[in-house]
Amino acid sequence: MSKFDEEVQTRWGETQAFQQSKERTSKYSPADFELAKVDQEAATEAFAYACGNSLLVTSAEAQSAVTAHRAAISKWFYECSVEMQKNLAQMYISDERFKKYYDERLRGLAQFVHDAIMAQPN
Repeated sequence: MSKFDEEVQTRWGETQAFQQSKERTSKYSPADFELAKVDQEAATEAFAYACGNSLLVTSAEAQSAVTAHRAAISKWFYECSVEMQKNLAQMYISDERFKKYYDERLRGLAQFVHDAIMAQPN
């Protein structure tokens, strides 16, 4: 078990989302994981497009990225509610690893993703 796996188990091991994700991913082939990555990358690119073009976080393009982000998580890992997605958004700016992932793609993207997710209605 890697350090990352241990952290995930410690932080979320008792949650329904973790159990659902573990059950789903236990059946995935390497090709399935690649497809999941494609879906997640598409959502990230949509966020980058909106941010890079100085669109509002409430724009149709940014909110479409929010929907695609939540749909990819729900499709491949666990049922991601708006509330859960907003919790993830907090982590994207508070955890340097997530912030780095987004901001290396485009400066300020982590904050934009956070703000776009938080701007969606409950």
